Amino acid sequence: MKIKLLPLLALSAVSFGAFAQDKPADPPLAISGSVDTYYKYDFSGHKNIPTSFASDQNSISIGMIDLGLKKKVGKASFVGELSFGPRGQEQSLPDAATGTLPTGVSSYHIQNLYVSYDVTDKFNLTAGYMSTFIGYEVISPVGNFNYSTSYLFTNGPFQNAGFKATYAFSDKVSLMAGIFNDGWNTYTSTYDVSTFGAQLMVAPVKGWTAYLNLATGSVSGTIFDLTTNYQITDAFKLGLNGATFSKPHNGGGYDGVALYPQLAVSSAVTFGLRGEYFETKAFGTTPKMHVTAFTATANIKGGPLTFIPEVRLDSFGNKSYSSFTDSKGAVTKDASQFSLAAVYAF
Repeated sequence: MKIKLLPLLALSAVSFGAFAQDKPADPPLAISGSVDTYYKYDFSGHKNIPTSFASDQNSISIGMIDLGLKKKVGKASFVGELSFGPRGQEQSLPDAATGTLPTGVSSYHIQNLYVSYDVTDKFNLTAGYMSTFIGYEVISPVGNFNYSTSYLFTNGPFQNAGFKATYAFSDKVSLMAGIFNDGWNTYTSTYDVSTFGAQLMVAPVKGWTAYLNLATGSVSGTIFDLTTNYQITDAFKLGLNGATFSKPHNGGGYDGVALYPQLAVSSAVTFGLRGEYFETKAFGTTPKMHVTAFTATANIKGGPLTFIPEVRLDSFGNKSYSSFTDSKGAVTKDASQFSLAAVYAF
């Protein structure tokens, strides 16, 4: 009997091994990220332009190291992303009572921490702390062409915590809707989960994608945002971001638009321009004020390393409301700066 069983056991082992080989393996844990450093000089001799990141004056400084982890098993996946350094620190909101950053925030910042499930090939559910769906520019320098950031980016949300559902009707149309915490850029809500968010994606023709975004809540306020980019030719790309934001209880807000033309002169060198108009809304006794900003940038690539030289010129529409000062400390309408950054992506 034992002798007769041996061939059967051997055949079973071979069959099981063949089945195991046919079953596709789960993808491995994916690790990605970036490291960036920069030098910046404001021609007034001191800090002037109050946008996010790269704020040090006449200094060789660091941005951050960004580490992202991603894993998918079957239909379920997770994303975790941490940043270490000043660029991460500047994403945190100061304490409302003291005006200081939370203790320990300089050591790290959570960029993303969420789980996701593909109900079907077209329908996805995601919950956690996510990079915002609002706007054209992002936190990571790898995701932006310009190293400095726009006023629209600085004044909009960086991240939203909540739950969202996304349905892809086709590769040309998808819709996202979700409920989010009442505050931006924080892991927990201030009072409740009361912000509604939605995004309609349309891709009318090859190379052209547009996103219509909405986030509204009684605490967070209401923002309408349009983000679009069009790869018109292999060498020329045009992007646009427009937004209007209203704080709750007639507390002001802003309107703005930014245009992003880019021209690739070779596989390693691309030149681009960001032209932006940004205007705050009047509230109480505070009148409207507006600023225009023009940023000329080049991306020079050497493998995973990108050098980003940049010149930026900003100007207030009314000197009376300007926050810029010249080399003697006198109020002026204009500010200008030069920066050179190096960004390594992995």
